[in-house]
Amino acid sequence: MKAALVIGGGLVGSMLAANLSRRGYEVKVFERRRDLRSVELAAGKSINLALSTRGWKGMDMLGIREDVESIAIPMYGRIIHDVEGNTAFYSYGKADEAIYSISRGDLNGKLLDAAEHKYSVETHFHWKCNKVDFENSKAYFEHTQTGEKRVESADLIFGTDGAFSNVRASMQKQRRFDYQQEYIPHGYRELLLPANADGSFRLDKNALHIWPRGEFMLIALPNLDGSFTCTLFMPYEGPNSFEAMEKEKGVDQFFKEVFPDFHAIMPELTANYDEHPLSDLVIIRCYPWVQNKTAILGDASHAIVPFYGQGMNSGFEDCTVLDRLMEKHGQNWDAILEEFQVERKPDGDAIAELAMRNYIEMRDLVADPAFILRKKIEGRIYEKHPDKWMPLYSQVTFSHIRYSEALRVGKLQDAIMEDVLEMDEIAQKWDSQEVEDYILSRIGQ
Repeated sequence: MKAALVIGGGLVGSMLAANLSRRGYEVKVFERRRDLRSVELAAGKSINLALSTRGWKGMDMLGIREDVESIAIPMYGRIIHDVEGNTAFYSYGKADEAIYSISRGDLNGKLLDAAEHKYSVETHFHWKCNKVDFENSKAYFEHTQTGEKRVESADLIFGTDGAFSNVRASMQKQRRFDYQQEYIPHGYRELLLPANADGSFRLDKNALHIWPRGEFMLIALPNLDGSFTCTLFMPYEGPNSFEAMEKEKGVDQFFKEVFPDFHAIMPELTANYDEHPLSDLVIIRCYPWVQNKTAILGDASHAIVPFYGQGMNSGFEDCTVLDRLMEKHGQNWDAILEEFQVERKPDGDAIAELAMRNYIEMRDLVADPAFILRKKIEGRIYEKHPDKWMPLYSQVTFSHIRYSEALRVGKLQDAIMEDVLEMDEIAQKWDSQEVEDYILSRIGQ
């Protein structure tokens, strides 16, 4: 039996480990942090995620869909909150299509439980990887509490240790390794909107709430206990920034003016704001992802900003793509890993670009009448001609179309829709046969 070593026991690492064991490998996981199942997590940093079609495929692969569904809340669309407190609902896709709000900690716990109890994976916590010897397939660890050192050998090593991966850091010392780290000018700070006294939700629980304000925005995702994890995304400096808000108006006054309906339902706003750290947003691009029998997956190879809700889903898709290649190539890991990185690298780059594009959409465009009209036109064409037109959001979120292909098609759709919106009296005839025929005539050109 071949031995596999997974460095990083987060979401991607625990899914990968479980699946490798399912495929007949002897698997050990080493995680730098403590076992998150042994502590109660509080909101603070990236605690809520949006699970969608690509991620659910991974749950089906492990046979744990029903278990995960029990901790997930469906969100069928966006509810947009304007400055006056008015709201409007826009569905994400077809009537039954939803993305699912889920706690990072709860989901990680489910995956670790599946790895350990269903698939007999051996897990070790408080072990930090200091370096990897790629030539000899060895990893060097140090216990974060005792300082004890140990060396582990394996036939295969996988680095799933996040955006600041130590496995990748070892790769960066290899010849001709390309690496780019980009911090965007925006950061984020979370707040926790509590449930009402009776445990009920203060907002509609089956939607992702957005307060778009041009250069910045506030979002809210529901939790099982009736609370919402809310995130303020803003530039660090400038006229509308964390710096300006805190120095010029103060948090409470700023929220009262800019997010009045949220301010009205949020108790102890300033204290809650101060409890949570201001965090950075980083994009990681690198290549190659493979050195000998070691590969990096998830954020270690392609960390992205969170605005498409695809960071976790793309990491899970790494696992299902790898599984498909294992089915294709058997135990020929030279072929598996080479095809894996060649196939996935363009998709990692594409979802990074798509995520930044969606940030602009969420903060600037969702309340724009032209954007809303475009979505209505696209929705009509999709409903009538699903074989010819699928909106970009649906391609990314509700399909298994490659991210690189979705980006390519999305740019073609942008060009068509820009021309459609320039048509005379388009607001009056958006659902006409003329508009439909024009769009169909442009598809495939």
